[in-house]
Amino acid sequence: PRAAAARPLLALRGVTCRYPGAAAPALAGVDFDVRPGEIVAVMGHSGAGKSTLLKCLTGIVPGFEHAEVTGERRAFAEPLEDVRPGDLAGRVGMVFQDFEAQLFSTNVRLEVGFAPQQLGLPRGEIAARTVRALERVGLSGFDARDPATLSGGEKQRLALAGILALAPSVVLLDEPTTDIDPEGKRTVLALLRALRDDGVGVVIVEHEILAAQAADRLVLLSDGRVRADGPSTELLRETELLAACGVRPRDLDVLARRLGVDGGLQDVDAAEAQLRRRGFAARPGHERRDAQPPAADETPLLEARDVHFGYPDGAVALAGVSLRIRAGEFVALVGQNGSGKTTLAKHLNGLLLPTRGTVLLDGADTRTLALGEIARRVGFVFQDPDHQLFSPSVEEEVAYGPRHLGLPPDELRARVERALCVCGLGERRDEDPFLLRKGERQRLAVASILAIEPRVLILDEPTTGLDWREQLAVLDLLAQLNRAGVTIVVISHSPWLVAEHAARAVLMARGRVLFDGPVAELLRAGEALRAAAFVLPDATQLGLRFGVAARSVAELAAALELHGAPA
Repeated sequence: PRAAAARPLLALRGVTCRYPGAAAPALAGVDFDVRPGEIVAVMGHSGAGKSTLLKCLTGIVPGFEHAEVTGERRAFAEPLEDVRPGDLAGRVGMVFQDFEAQLFSTNVRLEVGFAPQQLGLPRGEIAARTVRALERVGLSGFDARDPATLSGGEKQRLALAGILALAPSVVLLDEPTTDIDPEGKRTVLALLRALRDDGVGVVIVEHEILAAQAADRLVLLSDGRVRADGPSTELLRETELLAACGVRPRDLDVLARRLGVDGGLQDVDAAEAQLRRRGFAARPGHERRDAQPPAADETPLLEARDVHFGYPDGAVALAGVSLRIRAGEFVALVGQNGSGKTTLAKHLNGLLLPTRGTVLLDGADTRTLALGEIARRVGFVFQDPDHQLFSPSVEEEVAYGPRHLGLPPDELRARVERALCVCGLGERRDEDPFLLRKGERQRLAVASILAIEPRVLILDEPTTGLDWREQLAVLDLLAQLNRAGVTIVVISHSPWLVAEHAARAVLMARGRVLFDGPVAELLRAGEALRAAAFVLPDATQLGLRFGVAARSVAELAAALELHGAPA
């Protein structure tokens, strides 16, 4: 009510935005505003216009990124055309989708203090704001760390801290939790609610539904137009509308529709009570069983033996990790930001060498192997695909790796064609990789590795920044490759991805392995899950209340049946 009565801080009225050479406008007749003390979640499929909307609110488009923009845009009741960018500094803060591009200082303290320093604040005020901002994002004690040594999620929170130090009236966030673990996401969203309570207007663009659950309003975009704008509690129940906009609906809302429960299911506790009152119980025999792992005495494809690793600044990333990965497995590496997942993965493909301990590939110590030889057998797709794309066309990007293997021309062409076909990029072969959408660049990074035909494919957060349809496309591709014999190792913060798609999970915390075994057993490993702050999907949590370790909504719905008369 307070927000509804207040004057908008930023507003768009009938705004249309078209980039040069684009076949269709990025935004088409959009009305949008954010008011003091309000959190607005903006969701939609990739290319729906979400990032463009944020840039139009701040004047980045067309001020710094050229585009034709029509309609009315206002900032603090003034026409945005009359407001200089410098006048918005300190009043509007924005964390970009490419948050790493915002980081440039040599340590965390200097990074957070940079923006308030440019406002000419007293030194004591800058120091106080820095301490407070780091505390609010959970990075206290990181002051002297080099940002380059932080995990992806820690960098993302650092970028947010740099904005909070400005004490802005409006905070705009473009996918601020993509690289953050489940516990960290809840911490960030709790912080945004605290900002809202302080009267700050917050706009958050996200692909994950958790952001909308924390918001007051939800705006759904599709093809540059507003499909829906209303209270998030109401729109979140529209599962078909969300799916049509490329958003994965809440487990409990999908389950309520499948079971015919009117009024929805609010949370796991309420859902359990409501279903039991209605007479639902679980039938046995509906838990998915993964294929049996290879025999324990089989020679592993990859093995880590008591691996330790520390970064030059003294940060310990791995503290005695032992792991055996066999051919044909589908393994998920999970754990909080900074738990050592990416560092371990970089040891498995030779990008890093242990401070102490040994990593073996086909029984050979990686210290004795050339990096190129390891790359032939172990492919690595980075968390940000842009870190490994550099060629002028999609086809050239895919051909680069196998060309340097010295393959005959016919074999080279065949490998490129197979990789393009498998990744669905055959029709995009002549395009500039950096003009592709994030999901397409992700698939291109996979294709460039597949053309080398490695035996192992390691992917660091392969679904971040993708809409639900793109996520499913990537996961279907990985399942197809795994069935064809490729060993898959995925680093992920998405509990539903791990539960539904992986066969084995390795749970890490503070550089150590807390659990290593079948995903079906991880779901019941309560103590290890709590120690690593790993939050199971709602469908799984609810299923466990009924005695079934359901790994998806479909499994849970199949397991539940009416048992006797409703209470």
